[in-house]
Amino acid sequence: MNSRMKVLIVGGGGREHAIAWKVKKSPRVEKVYCAPGNAGISKEAECVPIGAMEIDKLVAFAKEKEIDLTIIGMDDPLVAGIVDAFEAEGLRVFGPRKNAAILEGSKSFSKDLMKKYNIPTAAYEVFTDSDKAIEYLETKAEFPIVLKADGLALGKGVLICQDLEEAKEGVKTIMTDKKFGTAGNTMVIESFMTGREVSVLSFVDGDHIRIMTSAQDHKRAKDGDEGLNTGGMGTFSPSPFYTKEVDEFCKKYIYQATVDAMKAEGRPFKGIIFFGLMLTPNGPKVLEYNARFGDPEAQVVIPRMKNDIIDVMEACIDGTLDHVELEFEDNAAVCVVLASDGYPLAYEKGKVISGLERFDDMDKYYVFHAGTKFNEEGKPVTNGGRVLGVVAKGTSLKQARLNAYSAATWIEFDNKYMRHDIGKAIEDVEE
Repeated sequence: MNSRMKVLIVGGGGREHAIAWKVKKSPRVEKVYCAPGNAGISKEAECVPIGAMEIDKLVAFAKEKEIDLTIIGMDDPLVAGIVDAFEAEGLRVFGPRKNAAILEGSKSFSKDLMKKYNIPTAAYEVFTDSDKAIEYLETKAEFPIVLKADGLALGKGVLICQDLEEAKEGVKTIMTDKKFGTAGNTMVIESFMTGREVSVLSFVDGDHIRIMTSAQDHKRAKDGDEGLNTGGMGTFSPSPFYTKEVDEFCKKYIYQATVDAMKAEGRPFKGIIFFGLMLTPNGPKVLEYNARFGDPEAQVVIPRMKNDIIDVMEACIDGTLDHVELEFEDNAAVCVVLASDGYPLAYEKGKVISGLERFDDMDKYYVFHAGTKFNEEGKPVTNGGRVLGVVAKGTSLKQARLNAYSAATWIEFDNKYMRHDIGKAIEDVEE
């Protein structure tokens, strides 16, 4: 066992920054690389100008630098088979193989899997023909209803339609106009579920599963859950709605059942399974699976994790996760995303960011970079819709929320935008 490891992280967003920050803390790690990384990640790792989908180049880099472990942060390369490519060259890599990453890569696959193995989820139908989809909507659907592009769509390929006209327009958007590209060649129509949404991340080694602390994301762009769906405008952890009863139900009917189902299908899953749950009046149901850390869920879950992340990831690869006990701090964390005004549609880039140094050597306060880079003068500038995730811990969710919003004022850039109600719902629960 190499005691001083070289680690490569693939990706360049807030999730990868949180992973890099945690990996660098491991006493087992000597050097961290990140491809392509961003301005913030460059403090934790040496950034390498290779794109996350340039799989051959990444494999060649890992061989050249004798990388001991590569961690895949993003969904696209996982679904494209990056893990298989690394393993074919005898390289250690953390993440699911292509045949297991389909759990996220195809909504119809995951829905069919849940149906076959009696894992609770919303009723659904799958369509590859837009006329048949419209016929179903006209004759059998109950509204509101949910339309989902089958493939990856940056977390945006889901439309909630209130009536038939909206649904018909949605079919046109996904299947005819191909707004989400080839992800819309197949479409899932599923019944609309109501309740609280909770995100639960887990480590999986093919046979065993270890559940991380719960979190909750805020997908809509504007306060009060108004506006368009985004990749996430903020999160909090843990979720007070994820009770002991919910946990026991999910452990019995969802978590291990999913791992066993994938194994039974000849697709053993090693890596992270993200369970998107809806706590409906009829019990918890699976909204979606992801095959990697959520973003921005990772930014509130990873800082609360006590374990050395390298130990846990290696246990997943080696099939020894049953020997690991995951531990999380008895506190709370809140992440407020600072975005570029206009996100998720049109927005300007290249705005100089000031105030980042306020977070240096601060305990319990973090700023994770999502869309940043350095300009010609070497100053950090905005380079995406979601720019930064400001994270703070607290003894309670209420305290963590106050701390996070306070810290969000330390940073300035032109066209800075954020929601002001991240975690607001938790205050009523804690009163």
